[in-house]
Amino acid sequence: MDSFLGLKPNEKTALFIDGANLYKTTKLLEFDIDYKRLLSLSQDLSKLVRAYYFTSIHEDREQDYSPLRPLVDWLDYNGYTMITKATKDYTDAQGNKRHRGAIEIEMTVEMLTLAPHLDHIIMFTGNGDFCRAIAAVQAMATRVTVVSTIKSSPPMASDDLRRCTDRFIDIVEIENAIGRNYTNGSEPNGDEHKNLRHFDDHYEDNDYRESLLPEYEEVR
Repeated sequence: MDSFLGLKPNEKTALFIDGANLYKTTKLLEFDIDYKRLLSLSQDLSKLVRAYYFTSIHEDREQDYSPLRPLVDWLDYNGYTMITKATKDYTDAQGNKRHRGAIEIEMTVEMLTLAPHLDHIIMFTGNGDFCRAIAAVQAMATRVTVVSTIKSSPPMASDDLRRCTDRFIDIVEIENAIGRNYTNGSEPNGDEHKNLRHFDDHYEDNDYRESLLPEYEEVR
């Protein structure tokens, strides 16, 4: 029987989590990630070198506070390597103030830097823009697994991404292992989850949206 995420005890492994993309994915599927469990399983079943979490943060200039800060701090104190960047403000066509951030460059740089020292990279993203970076990593003889979903509406994983990776795992297949359900309007428990709801209200990743089907315009 295949192990969790295809992890092998003798392989040097790293997790690369596209925070915005993973949040959107699990929101559509109506469950939250138990990050402590994800890290524990990865450490137990492989030689985990690093677990990266990439996200953009909007700091309220008036209050000097971001609703994502508690999550970022919790992950930082509990075994994850945080790569963050500040969002850029803009006004949309309706005159609403929005915040834009994309972490593809940061994530690609870290992948290319660490890949020569790894056997296996696991990416939590559905963004097809990573295909060229994945090809470069594979050229270094590093195996790449992508975790996302095609079972949401719209599908979060692009066709290009599914074709270019060594293995694609639909996240619904591992929900029982790392998911924290919150159906019927109930909120997830745990300090690491309490401010996730603010994420979608304040943050918009244009690169994320362009990687999806046109129907995404109806999913806000």
